[in-house]
Amino acid sequence: MIEVVTELPALRARIAEWKRAGLRVGFVPTMGNLHAGHFSLVRLARTRADRVVASVFVNPTQFGPNEDFGRYPRTPEADAAGLAAAGCDLLWLPSVETMYPYGVQGTVQVHVPGVTATLEGAHRPGHFDGVATVVARLFNQVQPDVAAFGRKDYQQLAVIRYLVRDLAFPVELLAGETVREADGLAMSSRNQYLSPEERPRAATIHACLLAMREAIRAGRPRTQVEAEADERLRAAGFVPDYAVVRRIDLTEPADGEPGPRVALIAARLGRTRLIDNLEFDG
Repeated sequence: MIEVVTELPALRARIAEWKRAGLRVGFVPTMGNLHAGHFSLVRLARTRADRVVASVFVNPTQFGPNEDFGRYPRTPEADAAGLAAAGCDLLWLPSVETMYPYGVQGTVQVHVPGVTATLEGAHRPGHFDGVATVVARLFNQVQPDVAAFGRKDYQQLAVIRYLVRDLAFPVELLAGETVREADGLAMSSRNQYLSPEERPRAATIHACLLAMREAIRAGRPRTQVEAEADERLRAAGFVPDYAVVRRIDLTEPADGEPGPRVALIAARLGRTRLIDNLEFDG
């Protein structure tokens, strides 16, 4: 049975007990509605920790005014059962009032410069401020030795790495591989928003990423590769926000420049916004 904690003093007491016993604490922060990708992060954290805590908190500060905070799926009982099966020891289930005691509007905010200004940051203003703010609070509450995040949210992982280094959090970050459906679609809680007609088309994103990788490796100009990916997505019914190839630090590479790359896509299919990426050697 997994232990479910909803009050901060109880969480801190349990963490303190583990640390007095010399145990390393792993942490997996989530927004719930969990799937196999989340559970793989629990198992990853377990490789570097003796106890694993997962949090479920739908964070209002990372949603924009026209985004899906209200309809974001909330499934705490199923989440607890899945976490228990994955070997998680404790589920931290805070309220909005616990996370933001002065209210969402009165909260101290954390802003990570530079890496937040492009791609997701440009299309979702304030999103990464909300992510950095809640992750900093969760690290303070849980005091983990290790924390696991998925590579599917590539830019988010870059933001958290910056945050940890700049604020000197004593946390070892682990990056979990993206878990995919059989047709290549990256697992996401938002996939359930897709209609039966949209679901097969959603795999076009992964197909585009693979094609972008092969085109760059073949020496095609980056801007042409990006334009062709955009066109392919639109032909499949998507409305792309971006389909780009970047250096691993998210800056723009020159054509023919050697080095590792990441292709990133964000696009809407109907009411559902999907993101994915693919890292590769250039």
